[in-house]
Amino acid sequence: MKKIIRSYLPDTESLRRNRWLAPFADTLGHPRLWRLNRHSCAGGVAVGLFAGLIPGPLQILSAALLSVLLRVNLPLAMVVTFYSNPLTIVPLYAVAWAYGRLVMPLLGLQMPEGAQFHAPVIPDDAGFSGWMHALADWFFALGEPLLIGLPLLALTLAGLGYVAVLGSWRWHLVRNWRRRAERRKTSGC
Repeated sequence: MKKIIRSYLPDTESLRRNRWLAPFADTLGHPRLWRLNRHSCAGGVAVGLFAGLIPGPLQILSAALLSVLLRVNLPLAMVVTFYSNPLTIVPLYAVAWAYGRLVMPLLGLQMPEGAQFHAPVIPDDAGFSGWMHALADWFFALGEPLLIGLPLLALTLAGLGYVAVLGSWRWHLVRNWRRRAERRKTSGC
């Protein structure tokens, strides 16, 4: 699997030839950004899960910047951000709002009177700017619970993703070790 994935990853020279990426070739060419080991991949998944909940179109850019800063797998972090998309954003924000509402009393904050989660209302004839405006109004109407819950949910998902990748990687290694040991036993070596 690693060989297949590596065949699609760019090398440092292709980054230098790209006119948009050439100024950043030294930074983006760092080997840790492209490694496929358990810590780099787990970090890439964690960064992607965290950046996926950043509102607006800044998710991939945020994932790239965080990957460079933390030296984790860059392509994986960018791909993982796609878990939040137009189909999943409302349920994710509902969970974040509920998470924020749950944590607010622990922080000594009170819920506003009559506050409840509601889906965004976007007019059918709204163009892109109207759609973005309606989405921004919806986001700000959800208030403090969302403002508190969104970063908490992002951190929680990032932590769970990191642990899940490390755990599944370890499970895969242990399974392969046991298979090899079993083959050695049966072959008489």
